[in-house]
Parts: sequence; structure tokens; C-alpha cells
Amino acid sequence: MAHRTRLTIRDVAAAAGVSTQTVSRVLNNRPDVAPDTLQRVQQVIRETGYAPNMLARSLTQGRSHILGVVAYGLEYFGPSRVLTAVERQAAEMGYGITLNLILQPETSDVDHLLSALRARQVDGIIWAIPEVSDNRAWSRTKGAEMPVPVILVGGMAGKPYLPSIGIDNAAIGCLATEHLLAGGARKVGIITGPLSWWESRQRLLGWRQTLEAHNLAPSEMLVTEGDWTVTSGEQGLYRLLERCPDIDAIFASNDQMALGVLHAAHRRGRSVPEQLSVVGVDNIAEASHFWPPMTTVYQPLTDAGALAVVEIDRLISKTRQSRRSDETPKMTLLEPELIVRESTRPVVSLDPADARVEPVPAALD
Repeated sequence: MAHRTRLTIRDVAAAAGVSTQTVSRVLNNRPDVAPDTLQRVQQVIRETGYAPNMLARSLTQGRSHILGVVAYGLEYFGPSRVLTAVERQAAEMGYGITLNLILQPETSDVDHLLSALRARQVDGIIWAIPEVSDNRAWSRTKGAEMPVPVILVGGMAGKPYLPSIGIDNAAIGCLATEHLLAGGARKVGIITGPLSWWESRQRLLGWRQTLEAHNLAPSEMLVTEGDWTVTSGEQGLYRLLERCPDIDAIFASNDQMALGVLHAAHRRGRSVPEQLSVVGVDNIAEASHFWPPMTTVYQPLTDAGALAVVEIDRLISKTRQSRRSDETPKMTLLEPELIVRESTRPVVSLDPADARVEPVPAALD
């Protein structure tokens, strides 16, 4: 079978009766092409099935149109949502991605990853690994030395040495705890995520600050550490009940652990929400189908992933124009939203602007 000769941009230009420069402008979505010429060139491209040689275009333009993405924890809800948004937004903006998954987030040995990304000639790097322990120490030194822009997804402790986009996790803790208190709770326990994670510590901080603002002691007896899993939520409630039998509310730091709390409450004969109000975090698709449906705090994770791509594209353009960026790195925190369902006691004093209340489906006759 004879091999089909690969079409070139010259073939398309000849068939359309235009110059190769005009075809190039059409391929790059340039505005300086007459409408009839644009239509004629696009028709030839459709009829011939022409596909541009991306490698050749990259060499000509001096860029790869590839973003390096370093990620961890796709089995977790948050990281998977961020990565999906990154891939979708990158495709919409004409970028491909090269994905690098790491096995342990605590690693501080990033030299081989950065070297590999440099070798692949990526235009920019999105570092979507949660801050765990001191795994972002490299950003203080190596980040500034990179020849391409780098942006971190997920908040971080202390001064940001690279641009960072995350969720306001302290606000998550405040929203959840304030809602539980407004429903009449006075002994609000918290099941944290792993406390080596920045997100977990921030949610704990929000819980503590809210209790103190209401002149309630944030006792360590009301705190237990989980690991994001259903089982750790179940075991966490058992531990809290042993320490404080009259506990009347639980802030579980994600919806999976909240599901474990609901299971444990049922086994211990604690009715939800009459005896125990429960709030989770994430608003996973199944949260509205828990029994009772779960009050939760929504994180704009897809917004964070999409914004990271938009921002890295801006930084790439700025770097190519000025050959360096003199911007002071900043951390952008997106605001969470409380979604009220039936796992918490009714709140009379809550400002309607502070929460979205989902309607309860009508019972079938």
C-alpha cells in the first residue's frame, strides 16, 4: 500500500490561491484576514484534512504550546477536580499538557522533575501538589531560576515566592463552624484532614477562630485527626464521643469523612441533625444523596484550575515580551460557599446572602 504524501502549508496555499503567510495567519487565528479569504482557506483545510506540523510551528515561533503539569493525589476529590479544569482550560487556549504524577507529596527532591520539564521545552509549569510539610521549600530558590513561568495551585504558608492560586481554607472552617453555632450547637467537634497538609491546618484555624469569636473554648478534646477517608471519619466520631459524650455538632473536613460520621452516628443511635449536626467540605456529587443530605462547603476548585492556566498564559506572554517578569509573586485565594441541606439544624438567624439553601424534594404520594 502506497503511503499518502503529507500535505504541506504550500499545498494548502496553492489550492486556495493565497500565500503561505496568509495560510499561517488563518492557522494562528489572526484577525488580519479578509472574510472571503478566511472562508476559502478553511474550506481547503477541511477538504484536504490538512493538519499543521506542530513541531515545525514550535521551532518557528520559539515556543512549544505545551504546559508542564506536576500533580499528586488524583484519588482525592480536590486534586482531581483541579487537574480536570487545568486540562480543559489548556485545550481551550490552544495548549497541550505534559502530566507528571508524583507518588508522595512530601518529596522535596524536585530537581529531576524541573530538569525533565526544561528538557521538554514547556512554555510554563503548573505545580498542582498540595503543600504538605515543607515540600514547597524549593520555590524559594529554584522557582526564580526557572527560564519559564511557574505557578502553584493550592495555598501555602508564609510569603509566596511564586504566584499561587488556592482556596481560602480558613474561611471554609469559619463558614462551617459559624453555621453549626447558628443552629444552636455549643460543643462543635472537628475531624481534620492530615495536619501535615496546609489545607487541614487552615480549616482547623477557621474552626478555632470562630469558636473564640463566640467566647467558646476550642478545646483539644474536640479535635481529632483524620486522613480524608470514610473510615477515618467514622473512627473520628467514635473518639470524639468517648471524650465528649454530649458533643452536638461535627465539622468534618471533607465530605468523605462526613459520610463516615453519618454512619457512626447511626450506629451509636445519634439522630442527625436533631442530636448531632454535621457539615462536610467539597460538595461531592453524592453529598446531596447522603441521608440526611449533607450540608457542605463548596470549594471553587474548577475555578482555581482554570485560573491557573489563564494566569500562566499571561505570565508566558509577559515573559516573552520583556524576557523577565518583575512582578511580586502573590497568593490569590478564592472564596468558598456554604450549601445548606438537611444534616444540620435549621438556622433562623443566618443571613440568606451567606448561604445557598437547596430545596427539599417533595415527597411522593
